[in-house]
Amino acid sequence: MPASTTTTPVALTAKALLLDMDGTIVNSDAVVERCWRDWAVSHGLDPHEAMKVVHGRQGYATMAVLLPDRPMEVNHAENAVMLARETADTDGVVPVAGAPEFMAAIDGLPHALVTSADTALATARMTAAALPMPEVRVTAESVQASKPDPEGFLMGAAALGVDPADCIVFEDSAAGITAGRAAGMRVIGVGPRAAAHAPTAHVPDLTALHVATTPDGSITITLHPAA
Repeated sequence: MPASTTTTPVALTAKALLLDMDGTIVNSDAVVERCWRDWAVSHGLDPHEAMKVVHGRQGYATMAVLLPDRPMEVNHAENAVMLARETADTDGVVPVAGAPEFMAAIDGLPHALVTSADTALATARMTAAALPMPEVRVTAESVQASKPDPEGFLMGAAALGVDPADCIVFEDSAAGITAGRAAGMRVIGVGPRAAAHAPTAHVPDLTALHVATTPDGSITITLHPAA
């Protein structure tokens, strides 16, 4: 069931926060659509249908969904080309509304970036959006399986030394929300893509959040209802 919009603030408490990047703290939709629509057309696919599965996954995993009969080594080779193109293209990459303030609020608190981007792409997009790169990060090179597999979020929790049940995931995509829930974590869905995929709670963007800490060191995220 999709998360519903509440009329009163909702508070969630955690020991650590795990942040997706694209669509969650960085708006890179313009680049993603340029690159993946071109790829879809070049392979005779409907670009509109292709965009339904692109978000949240590593590129090779997206290709495997869209071209299920193709050898995986071809997907990995084309994904390397796609990553290079996406890394070089930062036109239109901006922070999600409220992201600068949110990242400032969690500075010094336990948090990690868990992204399907590789290190080069993550660095390029975080830099373009003028957002600080978390010290702890799980990128494409870190994992064996792409979201919706929970491996990345479980690795993030382990790196922070926090039980998965004490983590809150921030995600925008179906694949990411599925991964967070499979990891046994609560998920705050961010943005229009997230609402239909059963996050624990949903916000239109990061301006709807307030971050506070409790005396025992826990992090309280208060979600304010839409105006």
